[in-house]
Amino acid sequence: MIKIAFFETKEYDKASFAPYEKEGEIEFKFLETKLTEMTAELARGCDAVCVFVNDTVNAAVIDKLCEYGIKVIALRCAGYNNVDIRHAYGKIHIMRVPAYSPYAIAEHAMALLLTSIRRIHKAYIRTRDFNFSLNGLAGFDLHGKTVGVVGTGRIGRVFIDICRGFGMNIIAYDAYPAKDSGINYVTLDELFEKSDIISMHCPLTDDTRHMINRDSIEKMKKGVVILNTSPGALIDAEALLEGIKARKIGAACLDVYEEEADLFFEDRSGHILNDELLARLISMPNVIVTSHQAFLTTEALNNIAETTMNNIRSYFENDGICDNELCYRCGNIETCKKERKERCF
Repeated sequence: MIKIAFFETKEYDKASFAPYEKEGEIEFKFLETKLTEMTAELARGCDAVCVFVNDTVNAAVIDKLCEYGIKVIALRCAGYNNVDIRHAYGKIHIMRVPAYSPYAIAEHAMALLLTSIRRIHKAYIRTRDFNFSLNGLAGFDLHGKTVGVVGTGRIGRVFIDICRGFGMNIIAYDAYPAKDSGINYVTLDELFEKSDIISMHCPLTDDTRHMINRDSIEKMKKGVVILNTSPGALIDAEALLEGIKARKIGAACLDVYEEEADLFFEDRSGHILNDELLARLISMPNVIVTSHQAFLTTEALNNIAETTMNNIRSYFENDGICDNELCYRCGNIETCKKERKERCF
């Protein structure tokens, strides 16, 4: 019997994982609370925990889970910047879902862009009040505009394909360019200088944290539109707000926010928002914020559940070997396991 504790569980998580629960073989314990040092004890008696992007998996939490006999932490997401991978090595196995639906993320980015530049959100609100005026709703064509794509992994390349369909001029930056891709790579500074629209599709690392900052915004075109469906900390939110107030940034479309952990995925409509920076961003007429929902499609949820359960089964049924394990053993966190074809520890 494999017992799994799910933290930060929503109704859509339960629906997608429910088919994998089997009496006598796999038992689920769904918890609405986030994983923290205080809530880790709720996993006592389980063999594995399943966590999401805003759960805390630091050294203290890892030590507590080990104390309770937890063998596996299964991330039902691709990002792992909330996990202390170095501290976990030799103690507990970390697995993730490297790809669930690049189409979901890329399509949401384009949906945000179209909504913003064609003022669809404003028109919707107006017509609900039977206001059919077109004043203030003028947008601009995407055809012929230059879009700068930062990060050309699976999601970035799907977004590029979508932009090609609109007849856009595409330039891109990636620290590790995709070979023979036909993508027009430029330096990061050139991308900032030439792009009418900038879309972020890269992971959060020490090098990419606050990639969008005061200096980079200064290099951008006046009226640039910035999209972010990748980690929120890629953008310095204070610098972004300053750029918007200075009329340097024409619009911002954000599905993520650096300090979202205690806000997103929850209904805060009856509360005063203590995050003044986020409140000011949301109040701007040229800013659209969605609550980290880019991944939220039926296809993506099904893929997340399937891959997560396969990861857990691989550990318990395949001598601890899992292609999606994250390990600090050789310093190449994402690929070392695939090369060795053996247990990380």
